[in-house]
Amino acid sequence: MILKPGSNCMDIYQACTTGLIVDACDYYRTFYHAAAKARRSILLAGWQFDSEVPLLRGREAEQCGEVRFLHFLESLCERLPDLEIYILAWDFSVIFSMEREWFQDIIFNWTTNERIHFRFDGKHAIGATHHQKFVVVDGAIAFVGGMDICSERWDDRHHLLENASRVDANGPYGPYHDIQSFHTGPIVGEFTRLFEQRWLDSGGAPLLLPPPLPGHTLLTGDDLIPLATDRVAVSRTQASDPQTRQSAIQEIRRLFIDAISMAEQLIYLENQYFSSQAVYRALIDRMTDPGRSSLQIIMIVPDKLPFTEELFLGVPQMKMLRSLQRTAEETGHELRVYSTACIKNGERTMTFIHSKLLLVDDRFLTIGSANITNRSLGLDTELNVSWEAEPGTCGGLIESIRRVRTSLLAEHAGQQGREADFQQIHGLIRRLDRLVEEPDSRLCWYEPDPELENNTWPGALEPIARVVDPEENVYEQITRYRTSAFARGIRLVSQWITGL
Repeated sequence: MILKPGSNCMDIYQACTTGLIVDACDYYRTFYHAAAKARRSILLAGWQFDSEVPLLRGREAEQCGEVRFLHFLESLCERLPDLEIYILAWDFSVIFSMEREWFQDIIFNWTTNERIHFRFDGKHAIGATHHQKFVVVDGAIAFVGGMDICSERWDDRHHLLENASRVDANGPYGPYHDIQSFHTGPIVGEFTRLFEQRWLDSGGAPLLLPPPLPGHTLLTGDDLIPLATDRVAVSRTQASDPQTRQSAIQEIRRLFIDAISMAEQLIYLENQYFSSQAVYRALIDRMTDPGRSSLQIIMIVPDKLPFTEELFLGVPQMKMLRSLQRTAEETGHELRVYSTACIKNGERTMTFIHSKLLLVDDRFLTIGSANITNRSLGLDTELNVSWEAEPGTCGGLIESIRRVRTSLLAEHAGQQGREADFQQIHGLIRRLDRLVEEPDSRLCWYEPDPELENNTWPGALEPIARVVDPEENVYEQITRYRTSAFARGIRLVSQWITGL
């Protein structure tokens, strides 16, 4: 078994129902209807929230009342006198200030119902962020994954070039892909306890939440991809913090390493980034392990990152992916890195990949908030959930995980309705390669920005990249390497931030 409680997961918990929700159109809709049935409590923790984001769009929105996020929550409080809503948002760095809604503390706490409670949470290790994204409704339903309820996230699974509903306050934006999970049953209590502890650590008063409401556990609909199991593992990242004597938690890091090392046929990854030394090393070690079976390794990543992230993470990512491709060729494995796009009149518009998924051999699956970066696996607070089929079993969960994989590959290739074409693992990469060669294919090769390959200046930023994407507590690294390029990078970034 890959999952090992106390090592690469906190524990394995019982669930009544569990599964995935793909893309924000389906997630926002599911959250809207679950929250509309709430009676006692709604808990929301995230990296970012925006008050004006519509949860429903188009005809759906016309048929309902208030659908804008904060206004919807306020309408629930006005209708339900016993409902309490608690929101925890990361107390973001000045670097992200231009991307955020300003004065949220005032907007959420002083212009809304008194039973909407909002806190910025900055209680974490130096240099870290709170990146966990989860929601609990009435202690009975939980949503966990990579999605925030904020601007420029909503899209449906068709990822069309033009979509009249894919508009926010700043106007239209491009196609966007992400994944969330849903859970009912005893496991929800673990997410409730996590939220309660974070609320307390952030300076909030202890929460006196009512017990889960019986009967509020039904989630149905075509928006859900159920998984045939009642066991779900929970894994975390949290950096050590000398101030609170918090020991480092690196369960997700160990989970990725263990899952990759035990792969026998297929590794399928979707992620926003690829800059983790630990995951890179695990893939190299598995491919160079003599006597092991040959693998098909499929990665889906964005074609291009936002400017600042491309500046600091683009070079490490490019070097790692190039090295992995060379190693695969030398050791007899097949490895491909793809992006996905929509095409009109010969022009490609890329779909931004924000999902964080690792799938192995159609028997193991993990999704959550953790990127494949050093900081996500060692510094930031992250939360992943995982499912694993018992050795020797067939059908059931294995079929469910295969359904997830084929559904996602069909989405990325623009082949919805032809999921069966992607079922067989043997020869899967050859089938995907043939699709790439088709002129109207959504699937395309990942190609790094030529600026990163053809110029020397991006390499000069690599010392600063260690500041942007560290794996340890930043304070500890500064103390250890006072005279290193890393420490000089710290000073450069500090001067840059001070000058903002």
